[in-house]
Amino acid sequence: MQENKTKTKLQSGDPVFGVISSSTDPMIAEILGLCGFDYYMIDGEHGPFEPETATNIARACEVVNVTPLARLGSKDPKLVLQYMDAGFLGIMMPGLETVAEVEMLVNAVKYPPAGKRGLGLGRAANYMLGSGASQARYVAEANKQTLVLPQFEDPALLDLLPEMVNIPGVDGFVFGPRDLSLVMGYADGPNHPEVQALIDEAIHIIKNAGLIVGITASTRETAVSQINRGATFILNSLPALLKQSSFSFLDKA
Repeated sequence: MQENKTKTKLQSGDPVFGVISSSTDPMIAEILGLCGFDYYMIDGEHGPFEPETATNIARACEVVNVTPLARLGSKDPKLVLQYMDAGFLGIMMPGLETVAEVEMLVNAVKYPPAGKRGLGLGRAANYMLGSGASQARYVAEANKQTLVLPQFEDPALLDLLPEMVNIPGVDGFVFGPRDLSLVMGYADGPNHPEVQALIDEAIHIIKNAGLIVGITASTRETAVSQINRGATFILNSLPALLKQSSFSFLDKA
């Protein structure tokens, strides 16, 4: 079982930095891994992904020692299983509205007794062909290494959050400020004071439970600000990253 170095850093209290991308090209994952990012997340909610395509991206991530993660929009445990078996080390999922749905995500990612994931002799388990491989060892290590990250994009979750943070197997919550602002009725964006106040309130609950706080950041300055407010899982997007680097290059050129 590959070590989830992103999770190891998070458990030490260190911030991690990654990129979410809708690109199906494994080369993007390779380049960003070589640039030094901790994790690369494919966007299976908005992007045109299939498990077969995603498998090659997981392979590319492993080559450059960057953690492969996936955001999946469908609340389907069998789909989660396919991505986990392909070699992804964690799932971020939006749209979970109840405690039971968060428990569903944990059950889909984790093997018994921590969850209900079925065991397939796929590439995540090295096809059970490694030297000294055993089912018990693999299952225990997989449950230890994988990440479960529900997204927080609906103000209605605030009342459920104290119960959700106590669900065994949940590692943290990742805020989607843009969708949150839209649901709250603020089309002007996530910088609206009421949106930021709600995020601060939710961060307090998550941090008090000892869980990871994740949030998007499109610039270095925003990333520093989010770390100062308690976030350690920092997520940029491929378009935002290209925009910043392109504008910087063209301005100086």
